[in-house]
Amino acid sequence: MPMKRTILAFFLLLSVTGICLASGPKREFRGAWIQAVNHQFEGVPTQELKQTLSDQLDSLQAAGINTILFQVRVEADALYKSSLEPWSAFLTGRQGQAPDEDWDPLRFMIDQCHSRDMELHAWINPFRAKTTSTTMLAANHQASLHPERMVRYGGLTLFNPGLKENRDYICSIAADIVTRYDIDGFHIDDYFYPYPEDGLSFNDNATFRKDPRGFSSIGDWRRDNISLFIEQLYETVKRIKPWVKFGISPFGIYRNQSEAYPAGSETNGFESYSGLYADILLWIRNGWVDYCIPQVYWNTGFKKADYSVLTEWWSKYGKGCLMYIGQDVERTVSEKDPADRNQNQERHKLNLQRSLDGLSGSCFWPALPVVNNIDGFRTVLSEEYYNTPALQPVPKSFKFKAPGKVRKLMVVETSNGPVLFWTAPKAKRVEDYEKACRYVVYRFEHGQSVDLDDTSCIVAITRNNYYEFNSAFGEKEKATYVVTALNRSDMESDPVRCKVSLQ
Repeated sequence: MPMKRTILAFFLLLSVTGICLASGPKREFRGAWIQAVNHQFEGVPTQELKQTLSDQLDSLQAAGINTILFQVRVEADALYKSSLEPWSAFLTGRQGQAPDEDWDPLRFMIDQCHSRDMELHAWINPFRAKTTSTTMLAANHQASLHPERMVRYGGLTLFNPGLKENRDYICSIAADIVTRYDIDGFHIDDYFYPYPEDGLSFNDNATFRKDPRGFSSIGDWRRDNISLFIEQLYETVKRIKPWVKFGISPFGIYRNQSEAYPAGSETNGFESYSGLYADILLWIRNGWVDYCIPQVYWNTGFKKADYSVLTEWWSKYGKGCLMYIGQDVERTVSEKDPADRNQNQERHKLNLQRSLDGLSGSCFWPALPVVNNIDGFRTVLSEEYYNTPALQPVPKSFKFKAPGKVRKLMVVETSNGPVLFWTAPKAKRVEDYEKACRYVVYRFEHGQSVDLDDTSCIVAITRNNYYEFNSAFGEKEKATYVVTALNRSDMESDPVRCKVSLQ
């Protein structure tokens, strides 16, 4: 049976039976993109925008989201305080114009996410210098300062990837962000060379002729330009903060299956490899990516690019790094589950993602439809799939030490009643990012086997060194509590147990 039909038959069975595979895994990436390019922030007064962002994060936290990818650079601009690039028009309405109050959106989002035990990944568009909607560039914008380094393409202006000075400049932007901000990840999207427009060619022939670097094909040369950039960007991030995760969200089709490339996916759509000159599998093989989120934005049943086929393909071929699946929320709810016409494809897609060994989570595009709970999307996450906590997956390249065990775990009487108390692990001769920064508290009923993979037994993930007993368990509860320590990368220490018998 062809692979596509086999996958579809398997998931028709899952949909009919209502099975939710591996509900509540111990480690799972549960992300959402909060974008600026849709103009949702533009010209909004600071206090109103702070409240809007806070409300969105509350909603996403309640849905079980544990990672926010926040767009901070749309078109060589900044949604953060920068001495290198102008304030974004997508924030204030006019490029170069500062907000109406002294604030820093990126720092605000970092603080807000960390207070909710969510990771914040700073997301930039690397090569786009001007979108089609922008009519005025600030005097200190790179296209104003160095027009000779740019290529105009339709209504866009882009950094020419063939120029080393452009690659160096973009890496300097990354270095500035990683150095000054306490981010958990650094993220770039799928825009490398531009998406083609009919009748237009990307005018970099002169750059190719001047320095072909031994390439006879301009396509191979362009792919090498992007690969050189990815390697340099990865090394830039890791040189400054090795614990910051570097991730990419490429277009959902790498290459179609063909005689020239039989390992391609059973699809016939636009390719990232030939269309955007992005060789993502090369980057994964070379260890230049900590995580990858292919934008598999189509539904099961879409002939050119079937969600089931592509998800299976990425799980098989992308195993050199952490692999998550990019989900388009609005498209997901626009069509019915192939086996249950009474519901949309959300459960079908998440069941598939969780069933495949090569995948470790999902990321939702964009965040706002999740917040707005269209067709019950957020409810399904919070009540069925993300109803227990999940730690972050650890990149394969991270060879850091896990924290030591917590010490002096005991019940302590306080003026507010008994609490479970512990002290931090010993942390001699370890890097700061290897030290304990959070703790996981598990609770097991009297006589219940201790299983730290059972996420339903997690009662708290906290930055405090104590846990206040939940009155819902009763004033005379008898249970075993287990506490572990987490470092910055969510690497977990060995457990320490404490039998609790409250009278």
